[in-house]
Amino acid sequence: MTTQKLGDRRVTRLTAGLALLSTGLLAGTFGYGAVNLVTTFNVVPLDVRLTFHSALMRVNGPVVQTVMGLAALSTIALAALVRGRTRPVAAAAGVLVVTSFLVTRFGNVPINGRIKEWAVGTPPADYAEVLQRWEAFNLVRTVAGIAAFVLVIWIATRPAGDRVVQKASSIGVSPLISS
Repeated sequence: MTTQKLGDRRVTRLTAGLALLSTGLLAGTFGYGAVNLVTTFNVVPLDVRLTFHSALMRVNGPVVQTVMGLAALSTIALAALVRGRTRPVAAAAGVLVVTSFLVTRFGNVPINGRIKEWAVGTPPADYAEVLQRWEAFNLVRTVAGIAAFVLVIWIATRPAGDRVVQKASSIGVSPLISS
């Protein structure tokens, strides 16, 4: 193990904490949506689903994008700060968060736009297939978000000695406290 400055350890701990919080929020948001919202969407009349789905996405979009951004940045920063077996785990968490973002952006969001139009008009004949595609994308991003959270939990619960950190200044991060 290398000698670490207090500031370097503190930056790593804060980054790990932010990664834990943001991936937890992302996993919780996606998990709640998959278990409760999608299940509810499938039992209410179509017009209710479309209206509620449209309203929810207007509010949900900025919040989820912010959480995804924080989760991506913090897991990637964590991968840059740690070494050893922890680094590829943190990098994998970052890849999973970015995957959830890409699936959301290029899978769910375009369909959300269509659903918004259907809510004020008439759904097309293939609406059920489109809604099933949205649910498939939702499942992929949910699994990716939960998996990222599990990996960050693993990192955060390892003994401190197992998380050898790089000198924060060597990756362009100023230590919060110098010794």
